[in-house]
Amino acid sequence: MTQKNRGILTVVSGFSGAGKGTIMKELMKVHGERYALSISATTRAPRPGETEGVEYFFRSREEFEQMIADEALIEYAAYVGNYYGTPRAYVEEQLAAGRDVILEIEIQGALKVKRRFPDTLLLFVTPPSAAILKERLTGRGTETSDVIESRLVRAAEEICGIEAYDYLIVNDRLQECVERVHQIISNERYRISRNESFLAGMRAELDAFSQKNK
Repeated sequence: MTQKNRGILTVVSGFSGAGKGTIMKELMKVHGERYALSISATTRAPRPGETEGVEYFFRSREEFEQMIADEALIEYAAYVGNYYGTPRAYVEEQLAAGRDVILEIEIQGALKVKRRFPDTLLLFVTPPSAAILKERLTGRGTETSDVIESRLVRAAEEICGIEAYDYLIVNDRLQECVERVHQIISNERYRISRNESFLAGMRAELDAFSQKNK
């Protein structure tokens, strides 16, 4: 009898500028054989260096709303004037194959996923301080001061919902942070509630031994 688990669905959220995208890229570089990183669809414009089908699936508002109508998304949310959502088919295929799937999505979408799939693991990424968060947003050089301000206002709102998450990841030293995320997800595989099939088989075998010895 072998232990074979369905993959773990993990949601990684965090303040814009917290570095969650960088963490995910490094995690896939180091442990890519273990994970499937779900690619979100969005209506926002690509940033310099972003590629269709790599960072996001870039869609028009009309295309995105058709995906909503077709129930082709696990979740979707509006954030700073744009839609973001998680395509359903890829996620379900990877979980069934036993790979751990990571969704990098905002807090609204994360809570929707948790309601639909209660065993979802929720991780929230934050920089060490609010001052560092502002520095990182400004340092990207890709957004206007008004957009940066809106992201800071949104962060103040999001921090009120962090209690719904399972783990807090403080992104200070990147490599340590990546290994912390990997270890948390790895440990989840040993949770009793995620090993019911294995335990059912073990019980059946032990019951069989017990009956023989009566």
